[in-house]
Amino acid sequence: MIYEMRTYSIKVGKTQEYLKLFEEIGLPLITKYAKLVGYWYTEIGELNQVIHVWEYESLDTRAERRRALYNDQDWLENFISIALPLLEKQESKILHATNFSPIR
Repeated sequence: MIYEMRTYSIKVGKTQEYLKLFEEIGLPLITKYAKLVGYWYTEIGELNQVIHVWEYESLDTRAERRRALYNDQDWLENFISIALPLLEKQESKILHATNFSPIR
């Protein structure tokens, strides 16, 4: 298993709007392609961020599913077109679990 940790910096004052959009529209669409492990927002430290972790069987599986997501017209028209103007930046990291990690 591999995990992808995505960190999005949201425009100031737009975090709750982004979270509502993701919960109502984005999440039902993206879960056709990826398994959500966890989803958080920041309250201390760097603010206006959401962090989410997705599970994939392999990098090849991730690439295949991300391609399919990027071709999903519902995703593009009903989520991405509304979500992108709310974002400042995004970061994506691929995480490999250690042999002693509780999540593998």
